[in-house]
Amino acid sequence: MDDMLKDFVVEAMDLAVNVEEHLLRLERDPDNKETLNAVFRSFHTIKGGAGFMGLPALVAACHLTENLFDALRTGAAPVTPIAIEAALQASGFVADQLTELANGAAPESLPAMPEELEHILTNAIEGKGMDAPAPAPAAAVVAQAAAPVAEVLVAAPAAAVSSAGADGLDWEGMYNAVVPAGSQVAAAPASAVAAAPAVVAAAPATATKPAAKAWDGAERRDERPEVRHAAPVKEDSIRVDAVKLDALLEVAGESVQAANQAAVLLERLLQFKFEGQAATLMATLAETLERASRYSTELQRATLATRMQPVGRLFQKFPRLVRELAKDLGKDVELTIEGAETEVDRVVVDSLYDPLVHMLRNSLDHGVESPEARLAAGKPAKSYISLKAWQEANSVMIVLQDDGKGMDPAFLRSKAQQKGLISENAQLSNDECFQLVFLPGFSTKEVASSVSGRGVGMDVVKTAVEKNRGAIHIESTLGKGTKFAIRLPIELSIVPTMLVSTSGAALALPMAVVQRVVELPETFMEVGGAPVLKDQGRPLPVRSLAGALGYESCSERVGIVVAAPQPYILAVAAVDGTADLVIKPMTAITVEGITGTARSAEGELVLVVGLSFLMDGCRGSVRLAA
Repeated sequence: MDDMLKDFVVEAMDLAVNVEEHLLRLERDPDNKETLNAVFRSFHTIKGGAGFMGLPALVAACHLTENLFDALRTGAAPVTPIAIEAALQASGFVADQLTELANGAAPESLPAMPEELEHILTNAIEGKGMDAPAPAPAAAVVAQAAAPVAEVLVAAPAAAVSSAGADGLDWEGMYNAVVPAGSQVAAAPASAVAAAPAVVAAAPATATKPAAKAWDGAERRDERPEVRHAAPVKEDSIRVDAVKLDALLEVAGESVQAANQAAVLLERLLQFKFEGQAATLMATLAETLERASRYSTELQRATLATRMQPVGRLFQKFPRLVRELAKDLGKDVELTIEGAETEVDRVVVDSLYDPLVHMLRNSLDHGVESPEARLAAGKPAKSYISLKAWQEANSVMIVLQDDGKGMDPAFLRSKAQQKGLISENAQLSNDECFQLVFLPGFSTKEVASSVSGRGVGMDVVKTAVEKNRGAIHIESTLGKGTKFAIRLPIELSIVPTMLVSTSGAALALPMAVVQRVVELPETFMEVGGAPVLKDQGRPLPVRSLAGALGYESCSERVGIVVAAPQPYILAVAAVDGTADLVIKPMTAITVEGITGTARSAEGELVLVVGLSFLMDGCRGSVRLAA
């Protein structure tokens, strides 16, 4: 794919996604003129670029849809469900073509616009229903006569003009310039060439609606000389390969780490006594290193900012998915989105699409009830699913919640036992029962459908979240609904941590779950044989970090209050301070509870404890039956 085509595809795909969002908004608010104009402009922009890049099918689909929205915004055609459906189908066709181009398909290999799509768009323009008869013969003749004209837009090379018509255009010459060899038409006499445009031009006089006009290849909407001759808009952004940004972030992180190590070495050197010129040089060195450290930190922050993207880029893909799936399942569901402006690392945004799709599909299939069932239970017929995002300390929270029937812990435990995923005598709390949905192969459906039931979706969700050093938690109430809460670090590569040690090992805990540090007594109260300590009036269980990771036991007299769904105190041997660490994922081996490695300012290797491991109370998820 050449650079021009690549740029067009990227920009057009952004427009296509926004179009779907606008269409779903228009479905709820048909009188919104601003939304009508926004959709019109999007299709108009895509059509212009497609014509320049030689993509006739895209030109044809965008032109018909543009005509539809021109009719809608002028009142010549009403905003009806058929109009919205036609525009959504056109948007889907445009998105499919752009996806094929993005995947490396040659422009000439793209399929033509389906006749069904042309039919539904034409009906929508004329205000007819889905199964309305075809347009009148006269209008069809005009449309067929103008069909080659639509393809003229595709012609980028300038064809030699042999016989211009009354409007100064050589129709046959331009047509022959864009069709394959052997398909050209013989040049007609000058009189015939002059007469052809007249037939097309005469069509609007007999049409009953503006949308039925044949297109002569010239744009005449809102022609304003002041706009046409305006100065070009200054570019305020450029596109950069993501691989280059990743490499830049790697270098920035290493420079910060090197500056921190240099600062530690300088501090040790300053313990010695320097005199004369040596003292002057040491002072200058200290000042230079301080400046280098400050600049490397600013470079790191600036680099991180280039990788941050709003989660709205991800969320805007879901309203149509929910609409279509709810229609297929016979349910009345409305999706509400909040916090779309919340920014998170680009890698997180890209990797969360599939998990959120799985969660939405499960919520629609398992969670929300049919309108009849909801009415019988005393609920409104329409169900609601909310998708929210917000920043919380050094983390981003993403919460998906529905007002459906909720989950029954006893039923989940019974299903897991039937499938042999847990032992028959397993004693699980409600929270642990909810975690069963993340086990591979677990499903509450007896028969798999095209939506769910194969027992792989939620396993994919937990795996993807933990891969990004995040954690997921479930809350559910029977008859009220279910909430999935995902906590993710804002930045993946650089994480604020608390440095601790236990059993001779240097470890780092994500600051996102650290509330405060407390001193532990020699002896503890016990509840059910487990140690408990009162913190701010509430009894919290005490758990050993060395024991949780399988290390040798040691004296642990420092406690860290962990902000988990079920708070607890984590016992460690010592707290060694805090640091922003450059995290390197562990790829060669897998160690439960450890998510990566880093280097401290002193150059010491530090193991980073996983956020999900801490959120689950320093234990892995429910084990499979042996």
